Formats: sequence, C-alpha cells, structure tokens
Amino acid sequence: MPDQLEGTAVAVLLAQRGTEEPEFTEPRDALTDAGADVTVVGTETGEGETVNDDLDPGDSYDITTTFEEASVDDYDALVIPGGCVGADTLRADDEAVSFVEGFDDAGKPMGVVCHAPWLLVEADVLDGRTLTSYHSIETDLRNAGAEWVDEEVVTDDGLVTSRNPDDLDAFCEAIVETFTEGDG
Repeated sequence: MPDQLEGTAVAVLLAQRGTEEPEFTEPRDALTDAGADVTVVGTETGEGETVNDDLDPGDSYDITTTFEEASVDDYDALVIPGGCVGADTLRADDEAVSFVEGFDDAGKPMGVVCHAPWLLVEADVLDGRTLTSYHSIETDLRNAGAEWVDEEVVTDDGLVTSRNPDDLDAFCEAIVETFTEGDG
C-alpha cells in the first residue's frame, strides 16, 4: 500500500562517512514508497559518503538535519543503518546517542540493521530486549543485556533488527509494518 505511512515522519541516520549504502538507501526508499516523510539526520549537514561491503566507496547523500537541530518529538520512528565505520562514528557522538535514547524513552519504533545496534549499546537501551545483528557484535549486545538471536529479522516491542544487507527485503517489510502500526 503506497500511502500506508502517509503522515508518518521518519528520521534516518547517516554518518559523514562509512554508512553501508544499501542499509541506508533500501530502508529509506521503502519508507518513502510507503508514503513516509523521511529526513536524513547526521552530525552535520552536507554530504554523507556511504560504503559498500565496508571497504568500497559508495555514493554521497544529503544530510539535511543535524542531531542538534532535530527533536525526537518531530518524528514517529527512527532507522539506523549499519556499516562498521558509520555505526562506530555515530556511537561516539553524544548527540546521536541522546537522540536514540529519546526515541527509546518515548517508546517510538526503531529499525536497526547490521552494526548499528552498537548505537543502542551506547544508549543503554538493550537490557531485556531480543534482537539480531551482524554476528561479530553478538558479544557486545549480550554484554549490554540483550538476548541475541541469529535470525533474518527480529521485532521486539517496536524494535526491528536485521543482520546484514542480505536481510534487507525482510527488514524493509518489517519496518514498514511496524511503523504503520506505531509499535513502540
């Protein structure tokens, strides 16, 4: 249904460098196709340079709003794409961490893929949650109090997670469904 997310505002995070391109573009496009109003949020406005398979250069995309300018109150949902460098960069940014904490505090749904759960670890929002991720960060998530499972997509009370770009079809379907329901 092309208009199922009409009137839904979604923030999609993008690091200045190192966000995995398909993990950014495919969810963004799925949400836009479903009628959502998507805003790209990062540490500074301008171009964010993506990567493919963490090492190969991707394209550049506009970051239109900063964490300082953005308010959790302006959005209904959040998507955090992965990529080792992008996810690590965002989790080191206090404003990015506070932004994620705000979504969790407000009970708003979030879609998080691959290495992006590192940002959830830093925001200290994983205790008692069940999720998946790229396999190499399983221990980080367990140490943060999460139950980690190796599944294509996991939804736990408005938190949708997937392992890697191979899971994006299922991830995109799950975030559209979850954001439509407003689960959080």
